[in-house]
Amino acid sequence: MSRRFNTGYYVSEGFHSIFTHGFMSFAAVCMIVACLLIMGSFTLLAVNLDNTLGDLENENEILVYIDDALTQDQARMLQPTLAQVDNVSKLTFVTKQQAAAEFKAKHGNTTQVLNELPDDALRDRYRVHVVEIERMAETKAALEQVEGVGYVNAATEIADGFVMVRNIATAVAMVLIGILLIVSLFIIANTIKLATFYRREEIAIMKMCGATDGFIEWPFVVEGMLLGLTGALIAFFVQWGLYQMVAKFAIQGNGLSLVTMISYGSMAVTILTVFCGVGVFIGVIGSLFAIRKFLQV
Repeated sequence: MSRRFNTGYYVSEGFHSIFTHGFMSFAAVCMIVACLLIMGSFTLLAVNLDNTLGDLENENEILVYIDDALTQDQARMLQPTLAQVDNVSKLTFVTKQQAAAEFKAKHGNTTQVLNELPDDALRDRYRVHVVEIERMAETKAALEQVEGVGYVNAATEIADGFVMVRNIATAVAMVLIGILLIVSLFIIANTIKLATFYRREEIAIMKMCGATDGFIEWPFVVEGMLLGLTGALIAFFVQWGLYQMVAKFAIQGNGLSLVTMISYGSMAVTILTVFCGVGVFIGVIGSLFAIRKFLQV
């Protein structure tokens, strides 16, 4: 028997076997789709939370108010000390006059009293940007220890909330992905086992004629690969639709105004590559596990 690699034969046999056991093939594809959707959904959540955290790092400031007892020149002299605080990326000094002008521009039209606010009514301050928003509370505490600082204002609750949600999403995703990977491998393996049982006499005759294990295995590997790719493609487009729905809700819903959604199109190639890779991995490993166990019997 020729031992050359007959691609056409392997693909034909693998494709035919999918329809021979249609229900199990359907179940295998569904499990792969479920696994990829859950993996993709939680991964996209983590990616968008990371992006939002990055925006918060750029936009959400820590305000360091200088002690009223210090003159403006003394307040400016604190900048090198504040800049040396760990996790501080940028400092901007705001004088009392600048702070009053900004306050009036934002709130002065509400009442006449605020509009007539004296230029020196507010404190000199620094706007501080951090390197890692996860360490905002730590940075705030360190800034409060600097001599000459009156008090520090930072939205640590918002930062901590985003970090917590991201960490929970990542942990849950890892657990669910692990469980679904095992279940998907089990279903794929049982699908292939049905195919090997159906063709047991044919396989026995092929082995008697000198067919190698590899020649017998490859059609089943191709079957698993095709099931994995099918599940990956379905999951990719379903994920796209679900993501667009969530993105639309995030834009329209006031409660999610802090969340910036990354365009699915900008990530499409990466997502499709990962989905296809995971789908093929599940299909091939499940197939090899089933057929090799059968051949060893």
